[in-house]
Amino acid sequence: MKRSLHALAVAVLFAGLWFATADASAQTKTLRFVAQADLKILDPTFTPAYITRNFGYMVYDTLFAQDANGVPRPQMVDKYTTSKDGLHWSFTLRPGLKFHDSSPVTAADCVASLQRWGGRDSIGRAMKASGGEWAATDAKTFTLTLKEPFGLVLDGLAKPSGFPAVMMPERLAKTPTTAPLSEVMGSGPFLFKRDEWVPGNKVVFVRNPAYVGRSEPPSGLAGNKTAHLDRVEWLYLPDSNSSTAALKNGEVDLIEQLPPDYVTPLRADPDIRLGTAGAYQGFIVFNELHPPFDNAKARQAVLHAVDQAKFVVGMGYPLDMRMNYCDTWFICGSPNQTAAGAAPFMKPDIAKAKQLLAEAGYKGEKVVVLVPTDITTLNAAALITVQTLKSIGINVDAQTSDWATITARRAKKEAPEAGGWNVYVTIAGEFDADSPMTNAYLSTACGNSLPGWPCDKTLDELRTAWAHETVPAKRKELLDRFQERAFEAVPYAYFGQFSPAYAARKSLKHLDQYWNIPNLWVLDK
Repeated sequence: MKRSLHALAVAVLFAGLWFATADASAQTKTLRFVAQADLKILDPTFTPAYITRNFGYMVYDTLFAQDANGVPRPQMVDKYTTSKDGLHWSFTLRPGLKFHDSSPVTAADCVASLQRWGGRDSIGRAMKASGGEWAATDAKTFTLTLKEPFGLVLDGLAKPSGFPAVMMPERLAKTPTTAPLSEVMGSGPFLFKRDEWVPGNKVVFVRNPAYVGRSEPPSGLAGNKTAHLDRVEWLYLPDSNSSTAALKNGEVDLIEQLPPDYVTPLRADPDIRLGTAGAYQGFIVFNELHPPFDNAKARQAVLHAVDQAKFVVGMGYPLDMRMNYCDTWFICGSPNQTAAGAAPFMKPDIAKAKQLLAEAGYKGEKVVVLVPTDITTLNAAALITVQTLKSIGINVDAQTSDWATITARRAKKEAPEAGGWNVYVTIAGEFDADSPMTNAYLSTACGNSLPGWPCDKTLDELRTAWAHETVPAKRKELLDRFQERAFEAVPYAYFGQFSPAYAARKSLKHLDQYWNIPNLWVLDK
């Protein structure tokens, strides 16, 4: 009864919003998009949370962008050159680029933005470790100078997720990264309407009339990003009954992440189109600053206890959207898939897990697990994680809250009993899992700022060697050694691979161009 009353209340609230905005938007093309989480942090260089990343792509632009085939393409850059030895790069901006306050985008802005990005992102840090220095030579041209070749320059500048290299004014880019930026000033395809932002409810964007698009057609995150839509409303509707009913009734146009339970019913609706947003892996993330998971054996224990099929089935994904077992940390089906080191973990081994937990010195202390209440798949994964931990004798303290609160709490380094945490679950798309340099939790060198703060010197050394190796056979050998070490260090425990679904009204135009990261500028009504 409580759930029904809550659903009714949400429906009534949404109906009020719908009728209140219907007249205002009658003369404009408005997309109503049900976002996968509530937006609280506006700075895509501060957190890797997908909701903030997606916000970043709406209002900011990047120097390079990945197309639908995974190839880095120039975006804000007009032309670039590199020396034969790969140590000297020069980049020239396209003419006419402006920030949303009408000020021109300059090379100095880009240099400051890249320096900010380089202090946060794994590829940016590796580039800096290779001696990378950025410098502006005039208003439109800037350079990168390296002390040793670095084969991931363009891949890093076009990195689609984690910490995308978004461009912002120099004055903002030079702000310390100890706290997220609150001011939003990009040059992207949409303007953020702060005056209409209602946290916990709605985020509004309007088309940027001054956006200068490329001549190439849109592809993935690359090409012409001139928006077709006049207005985009991100709606936060955590009640799945309300959001799917709104989609069926035409009150919303697109649901970013459809709860798995609704896949089969909506597949039968002739007005709805379902698609998948690429491959994802689930992560059980450990806080390595505090016991028991400051000990690698405790982390190994959890990985030995994980039953991947139990997780992906329990999350509700149908057979064609899940894998019952994946043997790699780098996405099954990707070029970097390898089974190196996986054999001992192919089947759950509870006895082995209990043995390792005892060897880690665990004495029954409380372990705080953060359980999100508003994202059904993560809620299911967190509850299965709780069961998994209990099955090997861990004393679990499950603490529930919405996902936005968890994304803020996971940044705290305090002890669990002082408001910190021990474990949380998340998911990562293929862009954040498919290589030693892009996998969110395998790409972070010691001293990183990623929640959980994983640190393993051997992984750092192998990662660096892999990034600089150009001989394919040696590169594959290093990849295998890296994964073998990952099974020993266990910076996180992956719990399975699946493909989340989105659901959209078939009346939307250009859905065939909709990508793994919401590129809403391609859509039209």
